[in-house]
Amino acid sequence: MPTIYYKRYRMEIDLDRPAPMSPLPRPFVWTPWDESLLPVHAEVKARCFHGTIDADVFPNLASPDGCLRLMREIRHKPGFLPGATWLISVNRDHCAAIQGVIDRNAAMGAIQNVGVVPGCRRRGLGHLLVAKALDGFRLAGLRRAYLEVTAENTGAVRLYREMGFRKAKTHYKAVGPIEPIA
Repeated sequence: MPTIYYKRYRMEIDLDRPAPMSPLPRPFVWTPWDESLLPVHAEVKARCFHGTIDADVFPNLASPDGCLRLMREIRHKPGFLPGATWLISVNRDHCAAIQGVIDRNAAMGAIQNVGVVPGCRRRGLGHLLVAKALDGFRLAGLRRAYLEVTAENTGAVRLYREMGFRKAKTHYKAVGPIEPIA
């Protein structure tokens, strides 16, 4: 398998004013972070990213076990922020998730894995998840936040731009075998 390079954007936003926050459409409800929900976040993440370009870029997103390992890593980061970590549920089924971490090196909020399961997309849930996480960062006293997104995920890039995120950096993620330099 050849090495494939995926273009990724780091996008940033100032937190000087609250993001417009509409209520969740009915019958969706917010579920705040609780330690017992770690496996639920992983399961939702697996459902959201299955078969997507992000599962190609980050193979741990391609399987439930990989998502559980990733979720454990996020939870155990020193800057894990429960106030920026949410689930959205509908009829007792969790259908969207986001996690937030304080990047202490940059004194910024870092959004991790915005995901909405396919059957619940196009209802504004991604926008609401991001706004809720940004509010959590703001309440924690942070003044800026960032996320990374694969450039080919044009819907996500458009959403983040509409919310006020601006591209701060472009980099490339190598996936597959990389030949050692002789």
